[in-house]
Amino acid sequence: MARIAAAGGLAVVLLCATVPPLHAAEAAPVEERGQALQRSQIGAGMAHRQLQQARHDAKLAEQDVLNARESHAAAQREAAARKRDLDAAEKAQAAARARLQAAEKAYEDALRAVDAVVKPAAK
Repeated sequence: MARIAAAGGLAVVLLCATVPPLHAAEAAPVEERGQALQRSQIGAGMAHRQLQQARHDAKLAEQDVLNARESHAAAQREAAARKRDLDAAEKAQAAARARLQAAEKAYEDALRAVDAVVKPAAK
């Protein structure tokens, strides 16, 4: 909003620079005063168009910020969901590895038991 006010202030300064001082305008012929009035009106019209454009641009920028915030929040929610999925998958992997180790140990124990029956211990 400060940028808009600064731009509006600049337009007023430029407009004032093109308008002759009041005492000179009083002494000027009617034609020159008419031309000065016309220039002032044109300048005011240009400044008004710039003001309207600046307001429009500010509204668009505000909407862009709102959209970006919403997208960011959605991305954070999605990332949190993916993190939960990853944590659950890692936990399941750890449990599966533990079951695998237990199964391998049980298999090795069973093989040793078979070997013990097949090859009786030498006395």
